[in-house]
Amino acid sequence: MNKTKWGAVVEPNKICAIDASTNSLAFALFENKKLKTIGKIKFEGNTNYEKVMDACAKTKAFFEYSGGFEAIVIEHTVFMNSPKTAADLALVQGALLGAAGLSGTKQIGTVAPITWQNYLGNKKLTKEEQLEIRLKNPGKSDSWYKTYERQIRKERTIKLIEINYDKSINDNDVADACGIGHWAINNWNKAVGNYE
Repeated sequence: MNKTKWGAVVEPNKICAIDASTNSLAFALFENKKLKTIGKIKFEGNTNYEKVMDACAKTKAFFEYSGGFEAIVIEHTVFMNSPKTAADLALVQGALLGAAGLSGTKQIGTVAPITWQNYLGNKKLTKEEQLEIRLKNPGKSDSWYKTYERQIRKERTIKLIEINYDKSINDNDVADACGIGHWAINNWNKAVGNYE
């Protein structure tokens, strides 16, 4: 972590914000607090380990092609319902962080999903909103309602990024990467060293 002689965290000028999954890396590149480039890299392989190796190779190539980054910020791995998915995502994130180190990245920041979502203004649905969904769509399973609520929040993130950065985005993961970056460029001192 870069610090001034007085101990203050030095904000990087060039940050790559990442929303990783077991199948892809969505990214948003910020330079001097401006959103520059967005995109998504898909991983290939027949097994999880092949995808992890592909993730490392493609991410390293991407970082090097982009000229490297002073810093990256990545969303914390969050345990949802599947220990296997959480473990697989941790492997991919390890590959991405290894690629970052190999390409010269000096600072790594992390953020919990709920933290950047709240900062962006996309808080969890209220009890009233959840009730309205159930009234309009009666008889569905709990899983269906959770998926529907998640989709509403994904659409909100896309709209909020379009408003804040005047970018048309139609990919949920890329929008999430933008949201992660939006939080990071305004809260870098909270992002670094946040590995718990």
